[in-house]
Amino acid sequence: MIQSPGTSPNTDGIHIQSSHTLEITNTKIGTGDDCVSIGDHISKLDIANVECGPGHGISELTAINALKTYGPTVKDSIGSLGRGGSFVRVENIRVRNSSFNGTTNGARIKTWQVGKGYVRKVLFENLEFHAVQNPLIIDQNYCHTRGACKELRTGVQVSQVIYKRLLGTSTTAVAINLNCSRSVPCSQISMQSIKLTCWSRKA
Repeated sequence: MIQSPGTSPNTDGIHIQSSHTLEITNTKIGTGDDCVSIGDHISKLDIANVECGPGHGISELTAINALKTYGPTVKDSIGSLGRGGSFVRVENIRVRNSSFNGTTNGARIKTWQVGKGYVRKVLFENLEFHAVQNPLIIDQNYCHTRGACKELRTGVQVSQVIYKRLLGTSTTAVAINLNCSRSVPCSQISMQSIKLTCWSRKA
């Protein structure tokens, strides 16, 4: 078990960088940032039976946010990939049989506009979301100033991503957000058996 307050900034539960053939299983993680942060140069990573929350989720990023936000968050994230124009190599990632409770994000892939390279062959399977703000996100347009950055011709290619048997509740109207690059668009994104409904707190 890894536990820190949801209000503690930049407290990733587990951060992975430059690794090959790794398993994270049967654990409970609560943080002020990403539950699991997946950085650059990662291949053959299996994340299974993880309870995430609070926190930002599970993220794939380079410098990987692998999930970064402040407040009650938790997630598994592949993120912040390509920061500083770096070349990204992330592939063969599996996140399965896990749950997110009250996190900011759920399953997220975040890449910097200035980056190059690829994130490919990613599987999110058998995941449950309870009162999660942003259950599913792909953001290829990340930059220092959200919403104010000029669109670039560079980007990290995101492809062969499968979302399979995901269910639960979102606290926002948009449960699935695919913010793909116009220059290097997402490709081969598959969604199967997805059931996400809007959650509201009853008085």
